[in-house]
Amino acid sequence: MAAEAAVQTVDRPQTASDDGLTLSDVRDLLEGEFCWVSDPSLRVKEIGAADLMSDVLALSRPGMLLLTGLNNAQAVRTAAIADLAGIVFVRGKRPSEEVLALAREKGIPVMTTAFTMFQAAGRLYVAMRGG
Repeated sequence: MAAEAAVQTVDRPQTASDDGLTLSDVRDLLEGEFCWVSDPSLRVKEIGAADLMSDVLALSRPGMLLLTGLNNAQAVRTAAIADLAGIVFVRGKRPSEEVLALAREKGIPVMTTAFTMFQAAGRLYVAMRGG
């Protein structure tokens, strides 16, 4: 089928396991870059994608990595309240120095990727499921 041909496979990182992916794995899979991180070896077992922070508060679990296009301090505050593992800003959005300062203060790793939220979520889903 034509739809099947459109599915892109993503090589699973050597370090991926049932314990999830490291933040470094995520960065590599998303061809992204860290804006701030204290421990790139931190493991992530779940990924969530949302722009509505009320959805993040209602549906997230501690340790989840957030993919979002909402590039402001509210995303960092929400991540801190929800005890998330970090934030990936999608579509090439780069956080301001104010946002990065708050992320450092709250201990929330931040990275950016040029991929859309859909592309980023798909790549991480495939990698975490052993695709």
